[in-house]
Amino acid sequence: MAGILSGPIEDDPRRRRGQRRWPTEPASKGLVVRHRTTGYVGAVIRFADTQVTIRDHRGREHALPNAEGAFSVDGRTVTLVRPRPTPPTTLVETASGSLPPSGQGARVARPSRILVEGRHDAELVERVWGDDLRAEGVVVLPLHGADDLAAVVADFEPASDRRLGILLDHYVPDTKEWRLASEIDDPNVLITGHPYVDVWQAIKPEVIGIGAWPVVPKGTDWKSGVCTGIGFAGSPAELWPRLLGRVNSYRDLEPGLVGSVEALIDFVAPPPAG
Repeated sequence: MAGILSGPIEDDPRRRRGQRRWPTEPASKGLVVRHRTTGYVGAVIRFADTQVTIRDHRGREHALPNAEGAFSVDGRTVTLVRPRPTPPTTLVETASGSLPPSGQGARVARPSRILVEGRHDAELVERVWGDDLRAEGVVVLPLHGADDLAAVVADFEPASDRRLGILLDHYVPDTKEWRLASEIDDPNVLITGHPYVDVWQAIKPEVIGIGAWPVVPKGTDWKSGVCTGIGFAGSPAELWPRLLGRVNSYRDLEPGLVGSVEALIDFVAPPPAG
């Protein structure tokens, strides 16, 4: 005859009359449980269908048999079950490559501003950095040409809490834009730019399906020359929306523009100290 000590001693409710069923509890890591047979209390660190390992308050680990009703949680007798896997978190970045702040809408506009040469520049900056600009409360305005740059800066009256960032086309040594910028000497003004004749060229050519931007002869309107060079029968005003529509993120733009715009945003909306 089998004696009372012939089998394992454990609190197995399946041996009880009526086959009582206990509520289930996912054995998530860190869940504090009590093993009803041994009295050990600790946090779950590993789970298997037949064994649960816990760590007590002294750091000791206990591998305990898992059975129906073998553990209690907050005084409730439960059956530990495998926790559901946590789905991976997908981080959706903005077009500029940054992570959008959660639960934050557009910020009230700062007194600082970013100026760009024309409407197309402003629309391209908005398409890629619009989320960042709204989060920082930065307004972008077109200059409609840089010829009166010094007067524009003076009229703006820059200050430490009213900074001015300026983005120029064709910003390379010995150009008109370079000379105009050299006349500005104010610590509250930052002038950056890109080396391209027009902001259109800051879009990578492969994004719009060409091998390279066409070379436009001197004396020819550059945008009209581009239309001719790529075989587009319409006007520049008709071509621009198509070009802009191909831009989905900063990856579609040349680094010379990306770095310049991000430097301006950091300048007019500096991160808080510390």
